[in-house]
Amino acid sequence: MDFKTIYSTISLCPICMKKLDADIIVEDNQAFMIKSCSEHGDFKTVIWKGSIPIESWIRKKERAYIQNPTTKIEKGCPFDCGLCEAHRQHTCTALIEVTGNCNLSCHYCFANSHGTKHQNPTLDQIKFQYESILRASGKCNIQLSGGEPTLRDDLPEIVKMGTELGFDFIQINTNGIRLANDEVYVNDLKNSGLSSVFLQFDGTKDDIYEALRGRALYDLKLQAIRNCQKANIGVVLVPTLVPGVNLDNIGEIIKLGIRYAPVVKGVHFQPVSYFGRVPEVPKDTDRITLPQVMDEIHKQTGGIIGIETMKPPGCENALCSFHGNYVINENGLMNITKRSSCCDDIEKAEEGAIKAKAFVARNWAYQKPKCCDGGHSDWDKILNTLQNNSFSISAMAFQDVWNVNLERIKDCCIHVSTLDGKLIPFCMYNITNAEGNSIYRTNNVN
Repeated sequence: MDFKTIYSTISLCPICMKKLDADIIVEDNQAFMIKSCSEHGDFKTVIWKGSIPIESWIRKKERAYIQNPTTKIEKGCPFDCGLCEAHRQHTCTALIEVTGNCNLSCHYCFANSHGTKHQNPTLDQIKFQYESILRASGKCNIQLSGGEPTLRDDLPEIVKMGTELGFDFIQINTNGIRLANDEVYVNDLKNSGLSSVFLQFDGTKDDIYEALRGRALYDLKLQAIRNCQKANIGVVLVPTLVPGVNLDNIGEIIKLGIRYAPVVKGVHFQPVSYFGRVPEVPKDTDRITLPQVMDEIHKQTGGIIGIETMKPPGCENALCSFHGNYVINENGLMNITKRSSCCDDIEKAEEGAIKAKAFVARNWAYQKPKCCDGGHSDWDKILNTLQNNSFSISAMAFQDVWNVNLERIKDCCIHVSTLDGKLIPFCMYNITNAEGNSIYRTNNVN
């Protein structure tokens, strides 16, 4: 079969994780990564499939190299992460894993978390991580993750610590169980300065949760949203998309998100990646790529959300994500996404990082609607509408060892903070080989 090579890159062997030359090829209107290990053979993985050609999505970018690298280049990417001077994007979001424990045992889990066997980082250790992030990246956005961070009773104290150090936007990444069951805890989080909840939300039916999370959770998810609404905490719904489980539920998830606006600020889809804890070695039929997600959004919303309203990122590598920005009105969603006039425009990575941080801080936090009667100008009313009726739809395609592209790793803006003060690109921190062994993750949470 005929194919053409789009570009060449470096990847890893899924077995030994040795660096390999790799090509991105287009074959039968699909893009694949192909690579070969002298010891473990040939590998071919689909990375792009759908109505949008991969060539039209890739953008030229003026890179933003790390000015104060923490680690030296010795072995080369991806074995010198910290960040090293070869990294090409600043930190937009820094993750701090406050626990390795979890109250679920999901079939898919990038952190491979479960039970209560882990010793939590101390408050002094977490303060050191906050301070290390400040030194390396300034006041970026913070996500407190795990494990399940709400297992810590002192999570409000951890949030407050971050706000007192100067971080303006702090979000927790949670399954929502405690938020649903403990309204006092939710209020404590709000009072400590929490900006947003990144809520695991895989669908609108319990059979989806039973398949992915091992138990029925839908009613708990809705209660968590309602409790956040009472406390004025913004919520972003985060579905893990798995073929054969919840792809046909994409439209219903978006519809529910709009129904719960303005407390729900958007939906952030995550096509399943095969690292951490996964059921089996993936086949191409086990994957869904970004253009397929965009196609499904368009189809399942009856064309209300056009594919043309979703655009490549200005911050991370173009192949990592998409996003669309909207305002909710009586007809559904009105697009307000700003699109580049020309795909040949050269974007500045540093500007993209600044805009991405500002967008998340502004649009993923909840602000109570303000009264617009008397004494408010038309501009006040317009700004109030944009703030409180905004809704985002986005997706992030995390990489695993089968499709990892080191060009994308170098452009990563989502970094995991380690206990020794390093910052590791998210995908590289979580990546595991076919036997489940990792490069970085085992060195963090005790």
